[in-house]
Amino acid sequence: MSVKAQFLTHDVENQPQPLPECNLWRIDIPLREAVSRHGADWAADHLDAHGALAGGELMALGELANCHRPVLHPFDRHGRRIDHVEFHPAYHAVMRHAMAASVHSFSWRNEGRPGAHVVRTALMYLNSQPEAGTGCPLTMTHAAIPPLRHSPAIAQEWIPRLLSTGYDPRTLPAARKTACTIGMGMTEKQGGSDVRSNATRALPQADGSVELVGHKFFFSAPMCDAHLVLAQATEGLGCFLVPRVLPDGSLNAVRIQRLKDKLGDWSNASSEVEFQGATAYPVGAPGRGIATILEMVALTRLDCITGSAAGMRQALVQALHHTRQRRAFGRLLIDQPLMRNVLADLVLESEAAIATAIRVAAAVDAASRDAGEAAFARVATAIGKYWVCKRAPAFVNEAQECLGGIGYVEENILPRLYRQAPLNSIWEGSGNVQCLDVLRAFRKEPETRDALFDELLRARGAHPDYDLQFGRLVDAFDDTGTLEVRSRQVVERIALLLQAALLFQSEHTTLAETFCRARLGEGRSQGYGALPPDVPFDALLERALPVL
Repeated sequence: MSVKAQFLTHDVENQPQPLPECNLWRIDIPLREAVSRHGADWAADHLDAHGALAGGELMALGELANCHRPVLHPFDRHGRRIDHVEFHPAYHAVMRHAMAASVHSFSWRNEGRPGAHVVRTALMYLNSQPEAGTGCPLTMTHAAIPPLRHSPAIAQEWIPRLLSTGYDPRTLPAARKTACTIGMGMTEKQGGSDVRSNATRALPQADGSVELVGHKFFFSAPMCDAHLVLAQATEGLGCFLVPRVLPDGSLNAVRIQRLKDKLGDWSNASSEVEFQGATAYPVGAPGRGIATILEMVALTRLDCITGSAAGMRQALVQALHHTRQRRAFGRLLIDQPLMRNVLADLVLESEAAIATAIRVAAAVDAASRDAGEAAFARVATAIGKYWVCKRAPAFVNEAQECLGGIGYVEENILPRLYRQAPLNSIWEGSGNVQCLDVLRAFRKEPETRDALFDELLRARGAHPDYDLQFGRLVDAFDDTGTLEVRSRQVVERIALLLQAALLFQSEHTTLAETFCRARLGEGRSQGYGALPPDVPFDALLERALPVL
């Protein structure tokens, strides 16, 4: 034996190859079907192009952007205040590609064309799989358009640059830029979701602007060109546009105190700021700040659903790709009965999640011309935000288990997906906020309950487990005295019924029936991988990921 041979400890075998570059649109049958079902086939070529980018170049850029977190530079070398957040070039590259594909603006650039919001949601879903952090400025820029329209002069100045397909990260007055992005600042130390307790003051100025004095405890994407914020004015809580750079080129008095050291979302910067007489401009009616900014929140909550569905989908793709190659105990993991059960259960969850996101997007799309769809969007957004976002962390963790130890190692995308997964259930209102919002909508806007039940009634009679749980849901509203304390249980049941109803609207009846048995039947389990033994495992797994 040679000396060299004596030191050979092992050959690398039975290790899967990394996921190759692929088109995330083409390999996602449920996404393609949902987009088609809601009349948005006309944008298939656009989605195909971005799907190829998302499954190729953006994967590598996303990894780089998360390996190099943003760095705050409060001062320049001469001691001047600059409040500059430095991002890795990969972050800027992702933003450039995303904005070129209109991830932030497709709905508005194609406004009035049926399916525009559906396409934009699909773009966000594709873009979020390789890199989720950039979703923060992209979604806020998209969602800022409706509130800005309440102030025509501001809208005329800002909206054209917000709809631009360019990307311009330079620190300049908005009028000198080719494209702009917008962030949001609502929460303060003392209040969190209770924004009525905000203490930041808006002091009126002679020219119609205000000066802000106060703080924000979460100020997302601080390098955006402007932010929409809430502050107390003479008439009550108002909404205001705060530009980062003033028209004369000077930095507005928005002082970044520090960047948040977050569990995940590493590519994106979140900050704490103080307003030290910052110039701002009223948006919307005086004293109607919450109503104004909630138009933005309705759309960002849809993106929370979409982002969670995207993380689940990418985790599923990684798990399926691994188990198709890895062998244990004499056969491939994917051929082992219990692993097939786990994977098929994840497939069901992922299908239901994207069906929910696209259906809500379709309702948003139709809201301007259909009062029933507007009412459905109002309540289904909160329902989906609660349930889909709540399911994501456990889903990604189950996918990690499919890979075993390497699913917990940072060289793999799954740890990043796992860190990201809890964010969407917290951002834009935690689970309790969403459940209370559902009850508030039912109480104050009875048309929302009518619209929801119209959707659920479409599937009545399709499956006995569905009918049983539908009846229990109706009964759940009878005891109004304990409804608030039971609201999580009630909203969960609504969400599962809604997802089942949406799956029945597809042509895959077997899929919907399996979902009913697994999520609504008496033998349902809280964990993944407990499907009945007669489930069509082959059909579910083949549908989830075509062979690459």
